[in-house]
Amino acid sequence: MEDAAVVPDAVFPDSEESPSLRRSLRCSVVDGTSYGLMVGIGETYLQAFVLAIGLGEVFAGMIASVPLLAGSLLQLVSPTAIRMLRSHKRWIVICATIQACSFVPLIVAAILGEISPLWVLTVASVYWGASLATGPAWNTWMGTLVPRPLRARFFAMRTRLAQATTLMGFLIGGFALQAGQGHESKVLIFAALFTAACVSRVVSVIALATQAEPVPIPAGMRFLTLRQQWHRFTTASIGRLLVFIVAMQCGVYVAGPYFAPYMLREMEMSYTGFAILLGVSFVSKFFCLPFWGRVAHRAGAQRLLWIGSVGIIPLAAGWVVSDNFVWLICLQLVAGAAWGAYELAMMLMFFETIPEEERTSILTLYNVANATAIVLGSLIGAAVLKVVGVGVAGYMGVYIASTVLRAASLLLLRRVPSMTVTNAIMPLRTLAVRPMGTVDAPLLPAFPDQVDGRETAAVEPVLR
Repeated sequence: MEDAAVVPDAVFPDSEESPSLRRSLRCSVVDGTSYGLMVGIGETYLQAFVLAIGLGEVFAGMIASVPLLAGSLLQLVSPTAIRMLRSHKRWIVICATIQACSFVPLIVAAILGEISPLWVLTVASVYWGASLATGPAWNTWMGTLVPRPLRARFFAMRTRLAQATTLMGFLIGGFALQAGQGHESKVLIFAALFTAACVSRVVSVIALATQAEPVPIPAGMRFLTLRQQWHRFTTASIGRLLVFIVAMQCGVYVAGPYFAPYMLREMEMSYTGFAILLGVSFVSKFFCLPFWGRVAHRAGAQRLLWIGSVGIIPLAAGWVVSDNFVWLICLQLVAGAAWGAYELAMMLMFFETIPEEERTSILTLYNVANATAIVLGSLIGAAVLKVVGVGVAGYMGVYIASTVLRAASLLLLRRVPSMTVTNAIMPLRTLAVRPMGTVDAPLLPAFPDQVDGRETAAVEPVLR
């Protein structure tokens, strides 16, 4: 724990604020680890809960995608709310509290053993709205709180600890659900998991509220209109990269939301097996990230993007080959490595070509575009299941369709021009764990202030 809180005295030799900063960094680590536990033990098992109470396999797939779009649209109120509150911290604490409260209806539903589809969609949308709304504001806040010389080391350490608690969370969840599988009150295990997730987020809220806010509203902050954001988002090389990312995400999510229903219902996989497959992909991805960083540094992010893209194309088709558990573990190992390459390259190319003062603003709009592609893909998958039928044949059709669309997106990748990327590090914050990979967000304060190979001024991010 000493490493988690260390702030070199040489950085602030005469500053009275050094103890306050140390306290804030300790609290930030508590926030990150508590948040990671919430993700692992709570949101990860929402699809399994929907299946357990009998809402159906197609709906279980939609619950992993539709709330993302609703949440990304809800986050658009963030800039107005921050201006009204005159503080990024206040807005983040409010949203984190709402996210904690979103587990309460799920706890009640698990105790009662039922919940309507509309209610669970609403709850999940509120959860994701609160989650995504904190992202841009938290990036801005941390940029003013964590001194620049400490950022790389601090956020790397914080990310590792958060990943560890996320892994611990969904492994505990899987083993707990498996232990309760033979009991009549097995749905009550979900109530315990959601309660643990709620408590974890409450601890996170307390840690957030305890941290300092040196600059509630940075003096140099500019506000971009949606039109200005869209213009920056769709011009030149960034626009072509965006088109490719949206096409690939659409292809991926034709199958992505339906892996969990297929495993838990059609394959009748145990919760322990489900958790192990999640863990294999999760660990593989983050163990490979340092290697992919070196590849990006030597060969370039565009080459790494090609490696990752080609790697994720056959992953869905791999489930058509065999349902042998050893085969699936090998497939998940490859999936974690491929997704690590793809996401690192995509984030590096996307954010290094955007000036620091525009990153937070553009990230907000990116969340909307990304979620739209996710929902479109999941609707295509649902349509395939409806036409072919919910069963093994239907899922095989979904996986083949996903593979074809992923491969077709490579035609768009050929149009993405080469970009100068001088950095090969992008710490990520895990928002959700899925059988086909994780949903991550970049930690922008840890990203070096360089654009097109030149140093930029230390300016604050913008909000709409």
